[in-house]
Amino acid sequence: MITETDQEVTQSEIVSYEPATGEELWRGKTSDIDDLVDTARRAWPGWAAQPLSNRMELVRRYANEVRKEHDKLVETICRETGKPKWEAGEEVEAVVNQVEISIRAYAERTAQRKFDNALQGTMAVRHKPHGVMAVLAPFNLPAEVPNAHIVPALIAGNAVIFKPSEKAPATGELLARCFNRAGISAAVMQFAIGGPEQGMDLVAHEGIDGILFTGSAHAGITINRKLAARPDKIVTLQMSGNNPLVVWDTPKLTDAAALVVRSAFTGAGQRSTSARRLIVSTSMYESLIAEVKKLADRLIFGKPFDEPSPFMGPVIDNQAADGLTESFLYLLSHGGKAIKHLVRPDESLPFLTPGIIDVTAIKDRPDVELLGPILQVIKVEDFDEAISEANNTRFGLAAALVGGSPQDYNRFWANVRCGIVNWNRPTIDLSAAAPAGGVGLSGNHRPAGYYSADYCAYPVSSAEMEQPRAAVGVGLRDDG
Repeated sequence: MITETDQEVTQSEIVSYEPATGEELWRGKTSDIDDLVDTARRAWPGWAAQPLSNRMELVRRYANEVRKEHDKLVETICRETGKPKWEAGEEVEAVVNQVEISIRAYAERTAQRKFDNALQGTMAVRHKPHGVMAVLAPFNLPAEVPNAHIVPALIAGNAVIFKPSEKAPATGELLARCFNRAGISAAVMQFAIGGPEQGMDLVAHEGIDGILFTGSAHAGITINRKLAARPDKIVTLQMSGNNPLVVWDTPKLTDAAALVVRSAFTGAGQRSTSARRLIVSTSMYESLIAEVKKLADRLIFGKPFDEPSPFMGPVIDNQAADGLTESFLYLLSHGGKAIKHLVRPDESLPFLTPGIIDVTAIKDRPDVELLGPILQVIKVEDFDEAISEANNTRFGLAAALVGGSPQDYNRFWANVRCGIVNWNRPTIDLSAAAPAGGVGLSGNHRPAGYYSADYCAYPVSSAEMEQPRAAVGVGLRDDG
């Protein structure tokens, strides 16, 4: 049965295992959250008081530290997540590139402004940091995603407590060390070890001023409920997606198939923006699916450092592999028709081959995020039905149209309810120079990426004059 639950980790020690081998990679004791928050609160005023130029220079030094640790960071990501080396390398490059983009974004999104108000003086707009921010990150992009929260938060003058996923703590620890080696103290940029219990302790802590979360909808909703009576805390929720990819009226079947495969199976289908649902016209169905299956059959899956390089590695752990296998069987038993079976070659390791299943005949399709290499195919008769099917979800993260005319894309863009809408590009195609976030159960209207500065600092408006000048002009008794 398909469910959306998070693994409970309550032990006093966190252990990270390599998905590709099952061997232990890293071990650490869970953090004392009260101690971390107390330290951060003491350090924050000094950090916030530094000139903005100083904070920007220090995050640039951090980028240089990441460059120095490039090979080690790539190796750690590979071993901890099972990603192929090429994919981990792209992630580390994105970490470095995000720094200058974040600096530019902060300057643009939080620029100081002054408006002359004639005899009333000047109206000024400036921004202040929130205080101490908790960054809660996922395992699927263990360096890139937290980096996209942490760097803007530090630039804005916040102190940060970073808790990576309990499934990727080694990558998180190495990232935190790069910040500290750059001159950002371990009191200002702190590394927290823990699982969901420690994460919720951070969420509920009185000393935390903001929560920057990326992860499952289940965990995000829990955070939202926990803080329902706390409007004083800034909460950013970047959550799951049941993302549609529509293929429509294109003769370029080989290209379309490549976009489908890249959208659905890059990262073993574990990105929040991965395509979960392929929506295709009945007229194109046979020819497109034949091309998609042919390409999917050629994909190499294997260990991160295998030669030739695999396209995809394992999913994160055996629990995830078990759940995905059960979900595929659930779809089969409820009317789904297998196009390419999801296969697990070794029950002791979480390797899965890409699975493709036609779910058109399933009346009530489960609206959940299957975080893995499962692509559900749905046939439709016309473009209106394609758009309706794309919107047939509580989520709203990413969507893509492959093929179609400019007029079709305009209709698609205008009517599909998502925070990321692409045309003839994969659903996973994002840029740090643009906002990235979703609606519905995919987010709370606080996109990350270029717009991260918006939730890392708050605007303060000030009416200002160099000398006091005022009078009461009405409502006074005549002294004479």
